[in-house]
Amino acid sequence: MKNIINKGLTGLDWVGLLLGLLALRLLLGWEYYESGLEKFHGENWFADIQDRFPFPFNIVPPEISWQMATWFELVGGVALVLGLGTRFFAVSLFILTIVATASVHWPAEWSTLAELMQGYAISDQGHGNFKLPVIFMAMFVPLILSGPGKLSLDHLIARRYLGRRHA
Repeated sequence: MKNIINKGLTGLDWVGLLLGLLALRLLLGWEYYESGLEKFHGENWFADIQDRFPFPFNIVPPEISWQMATWFELVGGVALVLGLGTRFFAVSLFILTIVATASVHWPAEWSTLAELMQGYAISDQGHGNFKLPVIFMAMFVPLILSGPGKLSLDHLIARRYLGRRHA
């Protein structure tokens, strides 16, 4: 009975590694692609908040910041779905999310931890709304540390051209 349970759990671990990383890539890829599309079709509002960007992003002209954010979200979203350049785009979008959290989602004012935690919400009720970006950053951690998983172009390229079995 113990062997059957161990084999079942081993199989579940294997499926989890395949589908778990794929699920993270698909969800994050779609969310960032959709955000990039909104910027692509919208008007640049970064000039209104540039003073809230953390250094060194606050010294980059708003038009360049807008274009960089738009294209990293669009290209990075597609790349995550495909599992291509996964670690690069996961790190890039993680950094972009830190900047977005600091400049858009973080509460403007707070003096106690209780006040800060009011901003841990999906919708902004005047206290910030940094819950979703924090969730996204947590979702990037396995992709940054473990890579895209076996159901990815990164894995296929590593196996085929670099002779590596694990990517």
